[in-house]
Amino acid sequence: MDYAGNLIASFLHRQGVQFLFTLCGGHISPILVGAKQKGIRVVDVRDEVTAVFAADAVARLTGIPGVAAVTAGPGLTNTITAVKNAQMAQSPVVIFGGATATMLKGRGSLQDIDQMALMKPHTKLALTVKSVREILPKLEKAFVTCQEGIPGPVFIEIPVDLLYAESVVRDWYGIKEEKGKNIRASLFQAYLKRHVKKIFSGVNWQPSFRELKVASFAPRKKDIDAMVRCIHQAQRPVMLVGSQATLHPQNANALQQAIVKLGIPTYLSGMARGLLGKQCPLQLRHRRRQALKESDLVILVGVPCDFRMNYGRHIPAQAKYISINRSAKDLRKNRVPDLGVLCDPGNFLLELARFCENNSFAEGWLQSLKQRDAQRDEEISHQGQEETTGVNPLHLFQHLEKLMSEKSIIVADGGDFVATASYILRPQPLSWLDPGAFGTLGVGAGFALGAKLCRPDAEVWIVYGDGSVGYSLCEWDTFVRHNVPVIAVVGNDACWSQIAREQVQIFADDVGTVLEHSSYEKVVAGFGAEGLLLDQANKIPDIVKEAQEKCAAGKPVLINAIIGKTDFRKGSISI
Repeated sequence: MDYAGNLIASFLHRQGVQFLFTLCGGHISPILVGAKQKGIRVVDVRDEVTAVFAADAVARLTGIPGVAAVTAGPGLTNTITAVKNAQMAQSPVVIFGGATATMLKGRGSLQDIDQMALMKPHTKLALTVKSVREILPKLEKAFVTCQEGIPGPVFIEIPVDLLYAESVVRDWYGIKEEKGKNIRASLFQAYLKRHVKKIFSGVNWQPSFRELKVASFAPRKKDIDAMVRCIHQAQRPVMLVGSQATLHPQNANALQQAIVKLGIPTYLSGMARGLLGKQCPLQLRHRRRQALKESDLVILVGVPCDFRMNYGRHIPAQAKYISINRSAKDLRKNRVPDLGVLCDPGNFLLELARFCENNSFAEGWLQSLKQRDAQRDEEISHQGQEETTGVNPLHLFQHLEKLMSEKSIIVADGGDFVATASYILRPQPLSWLDPGAFGTLGVGAGFALGAKLCRPDAEVWIVYGDGSVGYSLCEWDTFVRHNVPVIAVVGNDACWSQIAREQVQIFADDVGTVLEHSSYEKVVAGFGAEGLLLDQANKIPDIVKEAQEKCAAGKPVLINAIIGKTDFRKGSISI
């Protein structure tokens, strides 16, 4: 049977798409059926927002656009948070949205709303398809647009009558071959036939797919030369590498080698966290603000001067400031650089390392920074031994760092608990997934779903706060149904701690921040997963080992860790 769902599936298969994330709906059924027939794994979730989060994770880990398909109306509106997160995280994601039939638009049909108005502000491009022959050209445009320049999400709205076979649509519209009984009926039949002919005419059901060309963002030689001069003149350089440098995951090893060649003390953030592995002597983890304050050259590689850089105020006025970014806006955000390079940050570093390597300036400077790092690690180690009413969260992560598999992927979904983890856990390259600048809670299940499907041999861990876990607990049903074994650790202190820290200190009132020590391990057991309770520090090794064994046997596992209060992150809220 010729129908547009098959056409879409053939295109996706051609682009290397392996997974289609969805929550079923009549508006999109042909896309799902067509994808399955083409060997694309259709993964249905319990909330549409999870489908887009999962697609986002796939895009980050593979470099191939992640794809989600959702039904019209509330199916689409449920995705908005994840779509905005993908936009701010610069993730190439394609979202198919079902829509009412072309003839019923604006006439009060089920779930018919102005979807384009909702999606345009949060996507790079929002397209609506008006005939079947438009589908492939608009798919090509969507896949190129989401990847070129500043990557981001693209939305494609496809009315339901374009997706089904023409014979089915003619039957829906009540088209009859015989003439109507009166002039009015005959005219209406003629109108219906003309409309259906218009939306189905000119379709090539067996197209030859062309290779899509995404414009490169190559560095210019004059920018490389200027950068080399700045580095050679520096005595105390610091480099910050962010997610945008990892947009081409296949270049991760080469990028790591390039940074080592440059010899510049380096901090990593976002998807770049772990890029240098666990033992690279150039990598720094602590006292970043102090290092920036003392530096004479600051290089931001795919990192904007936003709230995480105190809007540029962390960079001293007397230091030379260089920014490399795909976004002209981010290059100049809050602080105009002495040298602004508009290109792909990862490609720039690869090219730069060919002309500038084995710098000697950093030896004494690097040692002083490494000494501070070691001192901070020692402080954290001591704080992890302090007694608390529950399990000390620092102590828990110190154990996890030793017990996690070398092939682990860490999904960060939370506030205070996750931020604590970031000081201690040391991921491998392309093994840390966090929401990014939007600070979104609820990414955990979707990111973990996408990560485990992309890397089935990896041990995928979700680090949940007990606030954030509430957003995606229902997806443990998804993990069980689709045989996706992941491990989650919930830091359960019965509180929205990141907010409470400052609110209670300023207002002496914990209103709205209090939760319960809920039995999350029992909740996931109800979905068919394994739940474990961790309420004593001496149980950590045994509980973690049990979780790993159950996960290796194919079971999703959640550890409900009853943690105590600490002052580790006092005064750390960012706005």
